[in-house]
Amino acid sequence: MINACKTASARRITAVIPCFPYARQDKKDKSRAPITAKLVANMLIVAGANHVITVDLHASQIQGFFNVPVDNLYCEPSMLKYIRTKIPNWTNAIIVSPDAGGAKRATSIADRLNLDFALIHKERKRANEVSRMVLVGDVRGKVAIVVDDMADTCGTLSLAAKTLKENGATKVYAIVAHGILSGKAIDVINNSVLEKLVVTNTIPHEDKKAICEKIDTIDISPTLAEAIRRTHNGESVSFLFSHAPE
Repeated sequence: MINACKTASARRITAVIPCFPYARQDKKDKSRAPITAKLVANMLIVAGANHVITVDLHASQIQGFFNVPVDNLYCEPSMLKYIRTKIPNWTNAIIVSPDAGGAKRATSIADRLNLDFALIHKERKRANEVSRMVLVGDVRGKVAIVVDDMADTCGTLSLAAKTLKENGATKVYAIVAHGILSGKAIDVINNSVLEKLVVTNTIPHEDKKAICEKIDTIDISPTLAEAIRRTHNGESVSFLFSHAPE
């Protein structure tokens, strides 16, 4: 489509990609592994994209794979809005990161809500299989809000919720940027102790929502629409990094 627009003499082509494909393959974590996120970036540039708008990249460094401007929008403002309006008793909550990698995102949200922060340390037996989880922080008598960037098979979220409940949390909510929900994810969520799994609609999930009552949606289309409008009019997009449009 980008190439068709380019050959039809489009003045400027902006690719709006809510969930960037292959964003998890952003480095060689073992010998001879592909860096497919760079390949996707190359394909977009060669096809003729002049600008890319995406949401919550798995690693912000992916922006450096492009030779054109990339606007990496954040779900954080929309997540904060959801917590303040939809989670009862949120002032007695604690923000939890399910792994060390997501600590930065979780502490940022905790600071802006003026809440405490806890961390879960995962010990893996082998890839995609978590052997045990160790909680760092006190969640006793609090509403735990687990914040992560992706929910794929949801195994980690389910285990994290179980660990938090065992450590005295009253309720456990999970808020995730990209709900991939592959494989047995729906069964895992339905059988977990999670109150709600809140995902943004960067990936359509209406079919999954119909068979799982625990899934709730944060609509990020206003953020994308405002980013497109500001980009088109040459205005600053940085306002959207800290504010969710109405």
